[in-house]
Amino acid sequence: MKFDETRSPVSFPVNIARLPQKGMAVVVDADAAQRAALAEAHDLVSVERYKADLLITKWKRNGVKVSGRVQARITQACIVTLDPVEATIDEDIEGVYLPEDSKLARQGFNSAGEILLDADGPDSPETFTGDTIDAGALAEEFFGLAIDPYPRKTGAAVASSGDDDIEPIESEFQKKLRLISKKL
Repeated sequence: MKFDETRSPVSFPVNIARLPQKGMAVVVDADAAQRAALAEAHDLVSVERYKADLLITKWKRNGVKVSGRVQARITQACIVTLDPVEATIDEDIEGVYLPEDSKLARQGFNSAGEILLDADGPDSPETFTGDTIDAGALAEEFFGLAIDPYPRKTGAAVASSGDDDIEPIESEFQKKLRLISKKL
């Protein structure tokens, strides 16, 4: 898998210094080349459709909020038979970005420098430098998290060999997400 963490196939940079007061609506409708790159990055057979409808608004004093929905139609390989399995993704998107030097961005730390997280609470804000965020990359994160890591064709079953210790194989993208979440 070739996943470039610095540039998403559906990258959509937004200059927050020029953000209108009422916000900005963004539609990311992936073309054939972008869908092929998404399929490769997420170990999919294909991505037939990918669309993200986003609203980017100012948040608090100098932050940015991205909300919306990502919808996609994908084809994966069954983990048992390797036959194609079609799936639909329809996920809500919500993310908050704060400048790196913002006091709000540092509120999640205690005096020892440890990050305090509430598992049931909202995600911590992302930080950014400069005056640009990538709204397309955020939509791709939610897309990646919505993909079934173990797609199975209806009726497909693994023949039991008496060895129940076999674990499904994670894709490289899923490994990276798991490692990132452990760091948090």
